[in-house]
Amino acid sequence: MLRVLLPVLIAAFWSGPALSQDDRRVEPLYRALGLPEIVAIMREEGIDYGLELEAELFPGRGGARWAAVVEQIYDLDRMEETVLGRLDTDLASADLAPMTAFFGSDLGREIVQLEVTARRALLDEGVEEVSRAVLEDLTLARDPRLDLIRDFAEANGLVENNVVGAMNSNYAFYTGLADGGAFPGEMTEEQILTDVWSQEEAIREDTEAWLYSYLVMAYRPLSDADIEAYIAFSRTGPGTVLNRAMFDAFDEMFAAVSLALGRAAAGFLAGEEL
Repeated sequence: MLRVLLPVLIAAFWSGPALSQDDRRVEPLYRALGLPEIVAIMREEGIDYGLELEAELFPGRGGARWAAVVEQIYDLDRMEETVLGRLDTDLASADLAPMTAFFGSDLGREIVQLEVTARRALLDEGVEEVSRAVLEDLTLARDPRLDLIRDFAEANGLVENNVVGAMNSNYAFYTGLADGGAFPGEMTEEQILTDVWSQEEAIREDTEAWLYSYLVMAYRPLSDADIEAYIAFSRTGPGTVLNRAMFDAFDEMFAAVSLALGRAAAGFLAGEEL
């Protein structure tokens, strides 16, 4: 495959035309939630993950060419367009006022800032190790704060939804590999599903460890009353609708980039020159 065709190839990985952000009803809420910053951090996480794939799948054969492919797959504008576009669709008939009011309040703004700061801090592997150690200490001490964090995670379905999202991304990645001819013979959808489901327990364990260590770190400055107020909002109708829409939007984004990574990786596995 010729290197000059790379921009066209990467563009084809993403379905649908680029979307304009002008006059979108949901955009003020999108910004109040800190999602531009979160998507940018997810891009950095994704690029790191994409580069790790080389060591796992085709060590020493990707180099600068693979790094360029990964950078183009994790295109920030396209990632934002996907999330914002899906939110705009899913929340088209929703009352955004209660959502915007909560996240525009003093508490809401503090929560968003803490979430963004913690997510960025976890880009550092050393910080992640410390956060997991703190979680382990709280667990051993049976600290009641951890019970409150678990109540918050349960109210928002964070563990289950993140597990499902990770499995959907893995399915998309394997599909991309299969589309690109990475497997000897034809890998059926049933075989892909079987392989993905075999990873469910490991994904759940890692998700719980990462999620709870992140939440403990992010919400440490908040009082118990603050977290209880956040839980209360999450259990309202608007809170539930927003939570579902956000998971759907990020699932769509991650499925797109995972499919793209799989198709691109297949080319390198086959020894094609991108």
